[in-house]
Amino acid sequence: MPQITLIEAVTQALAYEMKHDSTVVVLGEDVGVNGGVFRATQGLQQTFGSERVIDTPLDETTIAGLTVGLAAQGMKPVAEAQFEGFIYPMMEHIACHAARLRTRTRGRMSCPAVFRAPWGGGIRAPEHHSEANEHLFTNIPGLRVVMPSSPGRAYGLLLAAIRDPDPVIFFEPKRIYRQYKEDVPDDGEALPLDVCFVLRDGSDITLVTWGAQVKETLEAADALAEQGISAEVIDVATLTPLDFETIHDSVKKTGRCVIVHEAPRTAGFGAEIAARLADEALYDLVAPVQRVTGYDTHIPLYRLEMKYLPSVERILAAAKKTLDVS
Repeated sequence: MPQITLIEAVTQALAYEMKHDSTVVVLGEDVGVNGGVFRATQGLQQTFGSERVIDTPLDETTIAGLTVGLAAQGMKPVAEAQFEGFIYPMMEHIACHAARLRTRTRGRMSCPAVFRAPWGGGIRAPEHHSEANEHLFTNIPGLRVVMPSSPGRAYGLLLAAIRDPDPVIFFEPKRIYRQYKEDVPDDGEALPLDVCFVLRDGSDITLVTWGAQVKETLEAADALAEQGISAEVIDVATLTPLDFETIHDSVKKTGRCVIVHEAPRTAGFGAEIAARLADEALYDLVAPVQRVTGYDTHIPLYRLEMKYLPSVERILAAAKKTLDVS
């Protein structure tokens, strides 16, 4: 079985679902002839034709409106925003129509649409091309917000997102698009949505993260292990609806928690997890919850970019603070 990257896993999932479900269509800027700016849709138009892999104008508002209309009429559109910083013009249709269609029609209609967007920094791109804005969508009822952190999870979660009868925001961490490969069977097996994945068992501290930061968090767990500290690592994967039970069960065991995310600190999704722990797990905690995040600024240009992103060193400092060790 050939090993594939995360971006290749996205392509593989799209191709599988288009082959097995004629209602699935892909649309966005340059997704057809060019195969997408990151080549996530490479070869799909040649295989499935221009009526199912649609190159749109450079108009995110129209892309989102067309996506909602297609979904409302029985299709399963997968729309691409070239970068997560381009998704803001799509918010009107996502928040006011896609997320509300089932409630508005009292269940008579649904919106089985996926809005894909390459997400996050770390590729030396300008600000609109490097944003981490998942928290804007986790506050909108009616949306699922999903972010894979590996090729296997990208494949399985994207299949599940396309098959979901309601709208899904699917953020793809572009910093790890081609960072490593793994075996991903092209068997059409979806992974469950609304479930956190425990990537590493531990007993001393819980590290909670998602997206590209899973890599640094696992590296931090390895460094802690060298010091005799056992860290449990949880990949949230589906931010909303949140599988808080898995996080809570881990904190019951460890008593300590560090949350890691790339988005700005204030009102980032880590704040919601910390608040839930304060509400529902306060007596299980033996130390305050720590957060390692981006800063409350726009992401800087590449010279300072890696200082903005959570690093292994910052994660270790937060872990040692909650463990009260130097």
